[in-house]
Amino acid sequence: MSRNKIWVIDDDRAMRWVLEKTFKEEGFDVTSFEEAQSALDQLSIDAPDVILTDIRMPGIDGLTFLGKVKTSHPDLPVIIMTAHSDLESAVSSYQTGAFEYLPKPFDIDEALALVNRAILHIAKLQQQESAKTAPPIQTTEIIGESPAMQEVFRAIGRLSQSHITVLINGESGTGKELVAHALHRHSPRSSKPFIALNMAAIPKDLIETELFGHEKGAFTGANSQRQGRFEQANGGTLFLDEIGDMPFETQTRLLRVLADGEFYRVGGHIPVKVDVRIVAATHQDLEKLVHDGRFREDLYHRLNVIRIHIPKLAHRSEDIPMLAQHFLARAGKELGVNPKILRPETQEYMQQLPWQGNVRQLENTCRWLTVMITGREVYPEDLPSELKQIPIQRSGDEVQPHGTFDRVSLHHWDELLAQWAIQKLKNGEMKILDIATPMFERTLITAALQQTRGRKRHAAELLGWGRNTLTRKLKELGMDTADDDVEEEAIEN
Repeated sequence: MSRNKIWVIDDDRAMRWVLEKTFKEEGFDVTSFEEAQSALDQLSIDAPDVILTDIRMPGIDGLTFLGKVKTSHPDLPVIIMTAHSDLESAVSSYQTGAFEYLPKPFDIDEALALVNRAILHIAKLQQQESAKTAPPIQTTEIIGESPAMQEVFRAIGRLSQSHITVLINGESGTGKELVAHALHRHSPRSSKPFIALNMAAIPKDLIETELFGHEKGAFTGANSQRQGRFEQANGGTLFLDEIGDMPFETQTRLLRVLADGEFYRVGGHIPVKVDVRIVAATHQDLEKLVHDGRFREDLYHRLNVIRIHIPKLAHRSEDIPMLAQHFLARAGKELGVNPKILRPETQEYMQQLPWQGNVRQLENTCRWLTVMITGREVYPEDLPSELKQIPIQRSGDEVQPHGTFDRVSLHHWDELLAQWAIQKLKNGEMKILDIATPMFERTLITAALQQTRGRKRHAAELLGWGRNTLTRKLKELGMDTADDDVEEEAIEN
């Protein structure tokens, strides 16, 4: 049985215990550390085969630790674990030399598989020159903690030292250009230009001029030589958005540029050489376009070297509260007002929406809310009317129109009660249970009586009480009258 040495560094004792137990059961020699400094001290004496470390810990953080390990032991694989999953952490981890990035919570089998893979591929690790983490980078505005977005972050991180062509696919409004910007910003070309061109936004007869430029006199109105986007992006990244809309003839010219690294300006006879990384994006099914004869198959294979899929917003609904908070804060800053705050029931409501316009629609909605609603808190009824008319499907429920909010509110009655209690206590009130209990009982009794049309015996059964108990409660709460008893006896007789 293998006796490879594994180190686990995490200030979470439970996490250390689980990993240590699992790896020992698999035959590994495991040593655990509560903080990184102890591991660094031990590293000067003895080195393990693989290290798993958290990012956020007291003292030395995981990324700083990783940098120090890469300096002294460049071939030692380090797996970064973190509960604070974001793009910056993923990119910084890979750039500093992490073998892999493992967002928490993770499946223990996944961690075990990564350790085994690290042991098998130690010789393939790239030596890192820098001992420190990359400097903080400006907010990329790619936000999300969902598993689907973690895969996107991982892909960007893995491509951070690459010049390879990337194809991004996803519905309109999912943020494909943001991903393209991130790929450029976290690449060796980051100091060079990032040039974008949307194929769908340019008239077809002008696309070649936009891409390749033109010589003086190439056509009527060409009074001077003009550089195209390829020359403007030389040394950097050219983002070709909606590549599926590129005319077939232009596809042929693009293929030659990708193959030879050179092209001719429109009307030109001298080849122009460029060094450009291509990042393309589309919301269309390129395979179908190839099948239909509308997209060159050879160009498709040239572009489809690495593909990154951006999920639609409805498929990562857990990211909606975080995205909305970001957009509301930005809109508030732009307009010089305090940012709006989504109520819990509003967050849940928004998570059920289909969001056909994806992240772009959510951003526009947050701008609308910032301008149009007067209060600080956003209730479901404050949403734009078009969002309140779309049917949604809740698990276990029938389809409900978005004009109805009672089901949403019922999901959060306990949260509303908690907020009521907190406010009462902040106001200095005492014995709030004596206040809340009669209110609670009165509400349930009223609902039961409404359901049974005033029949107390049946209402008592719904409440789990006897008839006498209900009668006593009605008197205690001031809800009983003699007329009610006479009327019920007449009904039951």
